[in-house]
Amino acid sequence: MASQDWFEKDFYKVLGVDKEVSEAELKKVYRKLARQFHPDSNPGDAKAEARFKEISEAYSVLSDKEQRAEYDQIRAMGSGARFTAGGPGGAGGFEDVFGGMFGGGRGGYSYQQAGGQGFEDIFSMFGGGGAQGFGRQRGPQRGQDVSATTTLDFTTAVRGDTVSLQTPDGKTVKVKIPAGVADGQKIKVRGKGNPSPNGGQPGDIVLTVKVSKHPVFERDGLNLRLQLPVTFVEASLGATVEVPTLGGDPVKLKIAPGTPSGRILRVKGRGVHTAKGNGDLLAEVQVVVPSHLDGKAKEALEAFAEVEPKENPREQLMAKARK
Repeated sequence: MASQDWFEKDFYKVLGVDKEVSEAELKKVYRKLARQFHPDSNPGDAKAEARFKEISEAYSVLSDKEQRAEYDQIRAMGSGARFTAGGPGGAGGFEDVFGGMFGGGRGGYSYQQAGGQGFEDIFSMFGGGGAQGFGRQRGPQRGQDVSATTTLDFTTAVRGDTVSLQTPDGKTVKVKIPAGVADGQKIKVRGKGNPSPNGGQPGDIVLTVKVSKHPVFERDGLNLRLQLPVTFVEASLGATVEVPTLGGDPVKLKIAPGTPSGRILRVKGRGVHTAKGNGDLLAEVQVVVPSHLDGKAKEALEAFAEVEPKENPREQLMAKARK
């Protein structure tokens, strides 16, 4: 059935095509836009999701021959028309739309079939066989989508897994979670939602993935990050230290002499592995200051203080603060 807002929505403009576009070209354009704005490709992007819905609505109408013809006829009537009820002193109503088309004034249109163009003849322009044609159903409706949530531990989310979900009709369906899935990402399981009420396609399951935090690692895109504690001596003189990897053996990492806190050291290829690429392991150096010193260690440190370069590490900080 024709929607009132068809008067205002330019579905051709939404898809970026002209009114003579072929079915094949229409499908090609739609698929390109759908891939670009699909929620799975734009997790958490509300604007992309709204654009995807707008594109889907436009294609659902223009890809159906009958709906497209009906839409073109309604749009030809002008974007200012409204199927609203009229009344004394109010805005023009349903009869104004057709009265203006066929020479009748407000309330002057005849709804009889004899003696001129009648009610059923008017609605036949929308592709129906009389008055019932205007109000006909578009066809089987799609079933409603179902929302679901699953929680994965950090390692499983990085590596990927298969989880089991229960559908609305009590059946169990297995869902493959891709490697590198992010916290809050949505995965669509097509055709496993609620059934159609009148023989149409079933809805989908929209699965939101929650990822538990890890005590050592955290995600940074395809990279994994961790804090790497090193001693004052290791940072000053340089050293080779062991660094843990997610689910694998530790790797050796070289600390250059004079490495400060905050410096990022990279271990190639030890991040997240997905179909889109592989990440690295990023180790952020944190120099650990000893909390307790025995007599000899304290004496050695005091002796070092006498000979260390006389530099003030806060000099630039104070200068910037005075600006």
